[in-house]
Amino acid sequence: MAAANTPLFPPALIGPDAASAFPAGYEIRPLGKDDYAKGFIECLRDLTWMAEVTEDEFKQRYDEMDTGGKGPYYYLVIEYAGRIIGTGLVLAEKKFIHNRCTVGHIEEICISKDHQSKGLGRLLMNALNSVAHNAGCHKTILNCSEQKQAFYRKCGYDSSGSEMVNYIKGATTPR
Repeated sequence: MAAANTPLFPPALIGPDAASAFPAGYEIRPLGKDDYAKGFIECLRDLTWMAEVTEDEFKQRYDEMDTGGKGPYYYLVIEYAGRIIGTGLVLAEKKFIHNRCTVGHIEEICISKDHQSKGLGRLLMNALNSVAHNAGCHKTILNCSEQKQAFYRKCGYDSSGSEMVNYIKGATTPR
């Protein structure tokens, strides 16, 4: 269980070029256990619908993801003026195929509405790819809507197949 200020993974996994590319006042760093109070959940609400998440629920989920920096969860946050204004996740999946490769799944990409159109999304994607590389991933993949494809192409992604989904009958999301 991490102390309040302990990052989810070592900050050194963010390459120095990716970290230093952010404008003055914006800091890219690993998610910390104290980021609930800095607006992490509010930032995610700019991405999609969310149920209420209490601070205790946030800390419980954080503890479930905390592996002492060994992955597979690599959440990045962008902090500006003491608030979380951006986030994204690399989920490192270890495989048996392709010479036991590791694939980074990019998830939960979000820049707060009042900070969009400043180039931060592209910088966040560069930082996530840097973390994926330093965590041993040989590629990163993501799913997105058709409306977001142009953005991800600018970040170096190409279309590859299509996403399929099977909602588990009878399963419920928490709350």
